[in-house]
Amino acid sequence: MSVTAPSTRGHRWPLVRPWLGIAARLGLAAVWLVAGASKVSDLAASGRAVNAYQVMPYDVATVIGAALPFVELALGVLLLLGLATRLVAGVSAALLVVFIAGIASAWARGLAIDCGCFGSGGQLAAGQAPSYLPEILRDLGFLVLAGFLLIWPRTPVSVDGWVSGEPVVEDEDE
Repeated sequence: MSVTAPSTRGHRWPLVRPWLGIAARLGLAAVWLVAGASKVSDLAASGRAVNAYQVMPYDVATVIGAALPFVELALGVLLLLGLATRLVAGVSAALLVVFIAGIASAWARGLAIDCGCFGSGGQLAAGQAPSYLPEILRDLGFLVLAGFLLIWPRTPVSVDGWVSGEPVVEDEDE
């Protein structure tokens, strides 16, 4: 007869998951806040950066470019507060998929542009090489954070938790 210690593997996840969730929530909030803040002071440049992708008419691109920093700031603030976290994670995931597709499209079509993800953006100077692969990998990492929050949106220190009045614990059906 052999005696083995009980497994602690399944017992750690309920303790670790909320803290991974808060790290994902605050990390993604920081990304959106920095991205939005870096563009909000020059909305025309943000519009030109969107137009550089050459996927929509100039007027549409400039409107989207001007609105994008405010959307990013709103997403960042909502994530920072932990308000409507699953919804915001879903919008974040959708936006990141659009960004990844846009960068991949620019790469596939041989455009030489800066993504404009954290300000500036637009056409690169002659001879300057774009960095599409690192940009796509970075955005895939952000997409993982959004995906985590889609699956496990409840985190400590959040308005969502305060409104529900329930402590954040791991549910079997969550």
